[in-house]
Amino acid sequence: MVAYTAAVSADPVVIVSDVHLGYAPPEIARAFHRFLERVPDLGCHLVVNGDLFEFWFEYREVIPRAAFPTLQALGRLRRAGVRLTVTGGNHDRWGGTFWRDEVDAAFHPGEVELDLAGHRALVTHGDGIGDGQWHARALHSVVRHPLTARLFRWMHPDLGIALVRRVSPLLSGKARDESIVRRHAEAQAAHARTLLGERDDLALVVMGHTHRAALEQVAPGRWYLNPGAFLEGLRYAVVERDGPRMERFATSTG
Repeated sequence: MVAYTAAVSADPVVIVSDVHLGYAPPEIARAFHRFLERVPDLGCHLVVNGDLFEFWFEYREVIPRAAFPTLQALGRLRRAGVRLTVTGGNHDRWGGTFWRDEVDAAFHPGEVELDLAGHRALVTHGDGIGDGQWHARALHSVVRHPLTARLFRWMHPDLGIALVRRVSPLLSGKARDESIVRRHAEAQAAHARTLLGERDDLALVVMGHTHRAALEQVAPGRWYLNPGAFLEGLRYAVVERDGPRMERFATSTG
């Protein structure tokens, strides 16, 4: 079932995806933290659409150490009055109550429907859509299965994180050639067009995952949006009353 939150507002919304902190070079992490400082000037709501971290797992008592500076920055952003929504990507879908209780953020492991600047939007990371390789589909099915999370929780965090670092490339475009990524991006766009064609109430479909930026006006007042990867080009998007636009973060700012 798709979650839906209907806090209607015409204020701008900032969307970012695929930062891959923990894999990204240190300069990308520093730029992302500066970007978070600028978000209150850009919009009233930040949507992080998957793969914020190269790996995230919500243990009962601990969190991955490398995530702490970013969680602090997100907490400051929330205290500044910016609404925060996080969706799970194929690298960081194993979240839960930590986001709500400790960061005051809404977390959705799968897709969610939101009101973004007055536009009803379906937001999903997009992994698994149009991925024709059987081994990739099988791996995604294993990662998403609740039993996998239960078994992983029994593993010592140091061992579990080391294991994930070895298999992480299999979950991402780093292990695929350009032609496969291009086909995946085309399949995402086709899926978005189908959704917009089938649902008159939907104005915006937002995806990530492929690291391929896309903004397509499917019909008047209706769009498919992939902001691209912050990891590659410091890309993000802003949704306003008139629709979405693509942006790049200027590292000299702030």
